[in-house]
Amino acid sequence: LKRFMVMLSKNKNKDPPPSNLLDLVGELCWDLQSSSSSLEKLVGAMMGCKHKMYFLTNIHVVRACVFIHIRNEQHDTACSLLEQCKAEEKEELVQLWHEVHYWRVMQRQRKDYLTPVQKFCCRKRNPPPISLCPEGLKTRNHPEEVRQHLHRFAVEVTANPNKKQREELAQDINLQPVQVYNWFSNYRRRRKP
Repeated sequence: LKRFMVMLSKNKNKDPPPSNLLDLVGELCWDLQSSSSSLEKLVGAMMGCKHKMYFLTNIHVVRACVFIHIRNEQHDTACSLLEQCKAEEKEELVQLWHEVHYWRVMQRQRKDYLTPVQKFCCRKRNPPPISLCPEGLKTRNHPEEVRQHLHRFAVEVTANPNKKQREELAQDINLQPVQVYNWFSNYRRRRKP
């Protein structure tokens, strides 16, 4: 930590900072994750310098900063940091985004944990920003043309296809037979009065 502080003060006017400084801060964040007081000092030093955005390209640094902000109940700051960071590990950043919101809900409700349903609701209420999901959120729905094909078959042929029909449909629309089976099962359930 002392070595990093010395290197940081030596290189405070260099833009961009030397790569060995960036590597060192990533290693420190990884090594200090169990020592929250040292990690807090490190995060404070990083967030207070002009090289902050360079540091936020390393996932270990981002994770450490988010952890410290959550611990200090600075949820908005943690979210802002995630929106601005340039780390490549987008899936992990999205997970961190959700973690921030889980902690916010747990503190608001004075709970130690959330159920899967509560987590699901939390994710729905707080979707990650475009900067973390440039291609948009993944959905579990089938593409529109696949749904139209299945719906047409249900209306024109039958809503309860046999095994052979399901296998042929699955082959036609590039799905697994079990997916076709589930789609028709859900379709019939939704159609019940």
